Formats: sequence, C-alpha cells, structure tokens
Amino acid sequence: MSLHDDAVLVLKSYEDQDELRLAYLDHLAARPDAMWKSCEAGHLTASALVIDPERGRVLLTLHKKLGMWLQMGGHCEPGDGTVEQAALREATEESGIPGLTLLRGGPVQLDRHRIPAPCNWHLDVQYAALAPAGAVEAISEESLDLRWFGYDEAAEVADGSVRRLVERTRAALAGRARS
Repeated sequence: MSLHDDAVLVLKSYEDQDELRLAYLDHLAARPDAMWKSCEAGHLTASALVIDPERGRVLLTLHKKLGMWLQMGGHCEPGDGTVEQAALREATEESGIPGLTLLRGGPVQLDRHRIPAPCNWHLDVQYAALAPAGAVEAISEESLDLRWFGYDEAAEVADGSVRRLVERTRAALAGRARS
C-alpha cells in the first residue's frame, strides 16, 4: 500500500472534524502527489505532540524558519510507510528522544495552515507521542530551542492550533485512563 493510500484510510477512519477531513480527502483524490512537498497546491504533513503525562508537560520546538513554538513534525518522506510512521519519525528526529510511542487511536486532530511560497498549504495530520520515563531531549538542526512546558505554560507561548492539540491530547489521555 502506498503512503497516499494509507493517508486516505487514516482520514476515512478519523471520526472528527468532518468538514476538514473531507477537504483533506478531496485534496488527496485530486492530487496523486498530495503527500509530497513538491505539491505546490498543498501537501499532507505529519506531526506529533510529545507529551509527558506523568509530569503534566509537553515538549515544544521553537521552529527555526517560523520562530514559533510548535509540536514536532514535517514533511512525509519516501521511506515512510504510513502517516503514523512519518509522525513518529519526525517527533523522534526533532526531539532527539528515542522510544517515543504514539497514543493509540489515530490522529488527535487535523490542522490546515498557510505556509510561505512556493507551496500554499500544509494539511497536517497531528498525533500525540508519549515520552518514555526519564526522557532527555536533544535539539535538532531544525530548531532554535527545545523546551518542556507545563500544560498551562504551553497555552501561553503557542498558537491556537497547538493549544487545541494540547487540549485534545489531554482529553484523549483522560478517555484512555477511564477505559
């Protein structure tokens, strides 16, 4: 199965954000290159919020190009077999933390945002990645800084997309704890 096909299956099984989910599926249906950075009309990206629920904190990166505190993430690569693998690879590369595991249940949210030319849009599929006990982060070349923030602190430094991702992740964790 191709990465494009996997993205379609992931989005078909995602049961939230119907309007945005359908827009992603329409984009994939119209563009066989929708998974790749070369798709100037916009392309899917994969990201993951690294979270340490035992200590009530998230790891954010100060993005080098954008100068914003964001979750780890980026472009899909030909070696990625699935969107989940792309998100986990990006989170591991950008956090420097081995042994991250994605929160089960699929994406936490979708977020479409404008990006500078030559492309127009990132259609981000956002996951949550659990940090192992005692995790130590290491800054990557893509970051100006890498820092743990308490849940409330993250809301003070991040944009609305990241704030929503933190809240949705916390809700998913709470739902998992109840089951």
